Amino acid sequence: MLDRSRLAALAVTIGAVAFAAFTTGGTAGAASSVHYVALGDSYSSGDGAGNYSDGSCRESSNAYPVLWANAHAPATFTNETCSGATTSSVISTELGALSSATTLVSISIGGNDVGFASVMETCVLGSTSSCVNAVNSAEAQAQSTLPAALNTVLSDIKADAPNAKIVVLDYPQFYDLSKSSTCIGLSTTDRTALNGGAALLDSEISAAASRNGDTFVDVVPHFAGHQICDSGSYLNSVNIFDIESSYHPNASGQANGYLPAFASAAG
Repeated sequence: MLDRSRLAALAVTIGAVAFAAFTTGGTAGAASSVHYVALGDSYSSGDGAGNYSDGSCRESSNAYPVLWANAHAPATFTNETCSGATTSSVISTELGALSSATTLVSISIGGNDVGFASVMETCVLGSTSSCVNAVNSAEAQAQSTLPAALNTVLSDIKADAPNAKIVVLDYPQFYDLSKSSTCIGLSTTDRTALNGGAALLDSEISAAASRNGDTFVDVVPHFAGHQICDSGSYLNSVNIFDIESSYHPNASGQANGYLPAFASAAG
């Protein structure tokens, strides 16, 4: 027969085990209630971050949606992201994964609607004047046609996933202009124009998220000190042999830039 001291010790041990099981079960239950769908373009698919599982969409295992899902083990995770996506292609090809059961959605979108990929290519391969003109044209389009396109895609997401938290992420500033004079490559004029175009695009995305009652996340602060021209950059610099990856976050940019930005809103 156990004496009283052994019985007391046994009771404490059983209680500790029960408490651990209860808290572990609670955490697992919370995680299993999340149904996450990732939408959007190359900045969400992870183009530029390597380790691609989809040749055409360039979905990377290093992309922030995958990293977040790996860390949080949601009940379901569907990755619909695709490099080159526009607001219209998101509507036509990506929204099928949404439902009333979806609880979390992430999206980066808008850059391809205003042709920013071709703008970057012009700036890399063309003259400074052609670069500035291309950026100005993209900015005009961002102010004229992009707001309605963003409204449409965000309202469609909400209609298809009425119970979801919709997290809208923007784009980083590409260059640390304070170091431009010692940084090889494009001229400071080119870089200033590209940063300005990204800032205008971000402002339109922020405004659209606000109009639609979605959660806007600004990634710009997370890339500060890690832009092109900085050591330890989170962005791929200009590469004429791989234009598609130029200006996109590398694996560090996804893990240390986009992931903490998204996690701050997603939990």
